Amino acid sequence: MEEVGTSQPQRKKPRYKTAKQHMEVNWHAIVKIDTDIPAIDAELKEKATLVARVGSMLLFVGTSAWRVRSSMNKVSRTLGISSNVDIGLTTLTYTCIENDHHYTQTVVLPTTGVNTNKLMLLEYFVEEFQEKASEYSTKQFHEILDKIEAEKGNYEPWMLGLASGFACGAFTFLLGGGLMEIIFAFLGAGIGNYVRKHLLEKKITLLMNVIIGVATACTAYVGSVKLCEWIFNLSPTHHAGYICSMLFIIPGFPLITGGIDLAKLDLRSGIERITYAMLIISVATLTGWVTALIFNFNPDDFPELDISTPVLIILRVVASFIGIFGFSMMFNSNLFMAFCASVIGMFSNVLRLELTDELDIPSGITSFLGALTSGLLASIIGKKIGLPRISITVPSIVIMVPGMFMYKAAYFIGLNDTSTGILWLGKTILVVVALPLGLIIARILTDSYFRHRS
Repeated sequence: MEEVGTSQPQRKKPRYKTAKQHMEVNWHAIVKIDTDIPAIDAELKEKATLVARVGSMLLFVGTSAWRVRSSMNKVSRTLGISSNVDIGLTTLTYTCIENDHHYTQTVVLPTTGVNTNKLMLLEYFVEEFQEKASEYSTKQFHEILDKIEAEKGNYEPWMLGLASGFACGAFTFLLGGGLMEIIFAFLGAGIGNYVRKHLLEKKITLLMNVIIGVATACTAYVGSVKLCEWIFNLSPTHHAGYICSMLFIIPGFPLITGGIDLAKLDLRSGIERITYAMLIISVATLTGWVTALIFNFNPDDFPELDISTPVLIILRVVASFIGIFGFSMMFNSNLFMAFCASVIGMFSNVLRLELTDELDIPSGITSFLGALTSGLLASIIGKKIGLPRISITVPSIVIMVPGMFMYKAAYFIGLNDTSTGILWLGKTILVVVALPLGLIIARILTDSYFRHRS
C-alpha cells in the first residue's frame, strides 16, 4: 500500500536547446508607452537607451568603433547628455551622464556581420536625428529603429551565390587565371556561398559555417575539373584555381575596419576584429589545405596569359568592376551603392596591378597606393551622392585583400616548408597592413573631424 505524501511530482526539464544563448534586449520596456514627450525632454534612462540602441545596431552591421562612437556622441549631444563608451567586436559598455545622474549599461550582441544597406539607413537616421529630437518621442525613434532592424536582405541566397561566383571568377582572372580556371572558380564559389548563406539563415555556428562553405566550394571546383578531364579529356593543368573558389570567405571588412580602429587607438575593438578575421582565415585556409591534400591539388602558379598590355588593362578594368560589384552584393549593398564602389575600385585596383607589373613596385606599396586612391575618390564621390564613406571604400578594396597569399602561407607551413610559408606570410602581412593604412591616410587628408584626436 503506497504511503501518502511519499511520491514526488515529476518536474519538466527546461528546453535549453530552443533557448537563445544571447537574450534579446527589450528596448521598449524602458520607454514609457503612452508618453509623447519629445526625446530631448525624456528621462535619462530613456535617452541612454536610445543612444545605446543606435550604437549597438551600428556595431552589428560591421562599421568601425570610431564610427559607432561618433554616432553615439551625435545622438547624446542632441539629447543634452554626455556619454562614454567602451567598444569591442560584439559588446559595448556605456555610461550616460546628465547633471548629477548617470546610467550605465552593457549590451552584448549575439554575432557580428556586414550589412552596408542597414549601415546607410542608420547613418541617415543619425544625420536627421538633430532635426527630429525636439518633435519625436523616444518611443517614435525606437519604432523607426524597429523598421531598420526588420529590413530584410536585398538578395536571395541564389543571387548571393551568383554574386560570389562572379566575384571569385573575376578574382581568378586578376590573379592570372585563364578561362577554364575562371569557369571552375565561378562554379565552386557560387555553390559554396549558396550553401553558406543557408547555413547562416539556420544560425549554424561560425566555425562549422566556414568549414562547410569552404569545403563545398573546393569540392565543387575539384569535381568540375575531374568531370571535364573525364568527359572532354581536359588537360590536368587547372588545379591552381581552386584557391580562388574559396576567396569569398576571406573577411576583408573586419580586417580593414580593425586596422582603422587601431589607428584611432580603439585598441580593444581593433584587436578583437583582427582576431575574429584571423580565426576565419585560419579555419578557411586549413580547410582548403586538407581538401587539397585529399584530392592531390597543388597551389601551382597560373600559366602566363598571352595577352597584349592594352587588352589586359581593359580586361582588368572589367574584371575589377565585376568582382567588386559581386563582393558589394555579398555585403548587402543596394545596386547603386555597389555600382559606386565598383567604379571607384576598378580604377584603384587596376592602378595597383599596373604599378606592380610595369614598374615592379612591391605589392605592399602598390596596395597602399590603391587603397589611398579609393579613399580619395570615395571622399569626392561620397559627398556628391550622399553615401556613407565606409560603405563604398571598404568594398572597393576588398578585392585587394591577398587571399591567395594567405592560403599559400598556410599550405606550405602545413607541409613543413617553413621558409616558403613564411615568405608568403610576410607578403600577406605587408598588404594587410597597407590597405587600411591607405584608407586612413586618405581620411586624414580629407576629413578634419577624423584628422584630430577629439
